[in-house]
Amino acid sequence: MQVTIDEQSGFCFGVVSAIKAAEAQLGHQPDGLYCLGHIVHNSREVERLAALGLKVIDDEAFRNLHDVKVLIRAHGEPPETYRIAEANRIELIDATCPMVLKLQERIKKGYAEVAAQNGQVLIYGKAGHAEVRGLNGQTGNRATVISRFEDAVPLRYDKPTRLYSQTTMNEGDYLKLADYIRRRCAEEGGTFDMVNSICKSMSARAEKLKQFAQAHDALVFVSDKKSSNGQYLYEICKTHNPHTFFITEPNELDRDAFISGDFRSVGVCGATSTPMWLMESVAETIKQLPCT
Repeated sequence: MQVTIDEQSGFCFGVVSAIKAAEAQLGHQPDGLYCLGHIVHNSREVERLAALGLKVIDDEAFRNLHDVKVLIRAHGEPPETYRIAEANRIELIDATCPMVLKLQERIKKGYAEVAAQNGQVLIYGKAGHAEVRGLNGQTGNRATVISRFEDAVPLRYDKPTRLYSQTTMNEGDYLKLADYIRRRCAEEGGTFDMVNSICKSMSARAEKLKQFAQAHDALVFVSDKKSSNGQYLYEICKTHNPHTFFITEPNELDRDAFISGDFRSVGVCGATSTPMWLMESVAETIKQLPCT
């Protein structure tokens, strides 16, 4: 059995930069380093960094800190976080993804323009997601977050409407949503402007993953269950290869399925929050099976 790891899988640029920033700081912080929220949606990687001294805190704990260093992860933060840091003399290690940072600036400017016309700003994304909280914060939390297509149906579209998206959402779903809102605005007398803020590397990765799935007899998709990106990419794999297995770590591997299955080639892939070392560990576990 041939086992191949998808070289395109694993951490995106923003997550890689955030983790490198954390590791660089931890090398000079004997008392550890605080991180506002989990640096990545993968419990195994979080555990690895915790062993190095990275301490995950929530918003309430952050408000009570003074005179320390805190890492801002790739997802970004709302303006309120920076105001608290200044007031509490907290030094921020800002690892916000450059794409997210640029989008924050665009939404802040766009909201000012639309608000001056008594219009509305819509953000397509996961309600409560760290990136969405940071984006909505640029509007003073006055934007409307649309997590599902159904959320857009009851809204009024007789006013200027501008649509943005969380960078990691499904591009196809975003375009369908935009088409619906465009039609509603035309019917109700409003104007519509869509900003395509989906990360291009994400959409390209989804397309390449289809090809990877079709090139193997079976797939093992490695991801944390909490990762929305992981669920999205897993569904793509499952659609294009019915022999796709979702696991979070090597010991969850269905050994019987691989021992009894007639799989000549197995691909190992994962989400943008899956560390390469974890996929490598899964690949090694598969190679040790009797059938290989």
